Amino acid sequence: MLLKLAWRNIWRNKRRSFIVLISVVVGLAAIVLTDGLSNGMMSQMLFNQINLDVSHLQIHKNGFDRNKIVKNFIPDYKHVESTLQTNPEVEAYSKRVFATGILSSASNSSGVIIYGINPDEESKVSIVKSSIINGKYLGSGKREIIIGKKLAEKLGVEVGDKIVAMSNTLKGDIGSDAFRIIGIFQTSSSGFDKMTVYVQALTEQEMLGIGDNYHEFAVIAKDYTKINLVKNNVETKLGSDYEVFTYRDLLPMLIYQMELYKESMMILNVIIGLALIFGIINTMLMSVFERIREFGVLMAIGMKNSRLYLMIIFEAFILGIFGTFVGLICGLLLDIPLAHSGINLSIFATGLESFGVGAVIYPVLSIGNLINAVLFMPFVAVIGALYPAYKAIKLEPIYAINYV
Repeated sequence: MLLKLAWRNIWRNKRRSFIVLISVVVGLAAIVLTDGLSNGMMSQMLFNQINLDVSHLQIHKNGFDRNKIVKNFIPDYKHVESTLQTNPEVEAYSKRVFATGILSSASNSSGVIIYGINPDEESKVSIVKSSIINGKYLGSGKREIIIGKKLAEKLGVEVGDKIVAMSNTLKGDIGSDAFRIIGIFQTSSSGFDKMTVYVQALTEQEMLGIGDNYHEFAVIAKDYTKINLVKNNVETKLGSDYEVFTYRDLLPMLIYQMELYKESMMILNVIIGLALIFGIINTMLMSVFERIREFGVLMAIGMKNSRLYLMIIFEAFILGIFGTFVGLICGLLLDIPLAHSGINLSIFATGLESFGVGAVIYPVLSIGNLINAVLFMPFVAVIGALYPAYKAIKLEPIYAINYV
């Protein structure tokens, strides 16, 4: 009976009910959209880093991550390679030579990270090949080099120009070599484009004087959610002479930032909820004051305060349920198309690229976030009705019946 009364009372004043309903709809749609955008932004930051150079898993000589010097190459890279080849959870891997050095052109110079790679292997673990915007990817040429667009602009060079790379060798002196630029790439990270260059692994091995050795294995797993299992398996087989890091180990600040961002979104949702609560309190109080005589009659004929209280709560709850349903549909109608087309924020491209996000953000819907939002809004509606319901049951029947 209380639900039936609550349902009828809702539609006695359609304008008032519509105001509460719209508040809930807008609030839920805003939560769904902001959660989708925040999830999309953080996911892009993470996966852009993984797809650039971090990968799902990296293997080095023990101590290399703390001291990235030329002599800290992998003791037996063939043993590592055979271990990865026999692991069913490994999708692909790439052997890398790593060195820091200086790249010089006729007009300028810059500090860089020089990766020596086997082009076919690297194309399976990173997106550098697909990021070429001018020229071509590394081929079989011994003195070929590809560099980032930001670095090319700084050095004042373009495809076809010659540049000189210098780095410390295994013996401690300076090794150098001349290269011809065959490709320029542009990624979603301006920092990466300013600092990273790629050459043939054999060429860099000769320049550094390290024989046929490598400093790093970059590994892509078939299922990145099982990367800890892959890590444990590889660590067990390789032993203590090697260090094995997942992307979570290699990107601690980004992982922490993602967790912090989730907490900040929870705070934003609470702020939206508080704003809705005050709006619902105001609207429901208006409803109570307009129906004082009605409440007086109900109490005079024997309705208990508890049932009157529940009737008002049910009114808010029903509005919360309807508003949640409509708001969820509106939020999904906004998020789903944007998840495919993305939101072009090219006006903020410079700032976004410094964070490794990219100019186009693709919202990502989270089932957990949707469930929390669906449960959150009816709760907010009920909380907003508690005080107006309390004011109603505090009315004196005689006063209420004679209220004008």
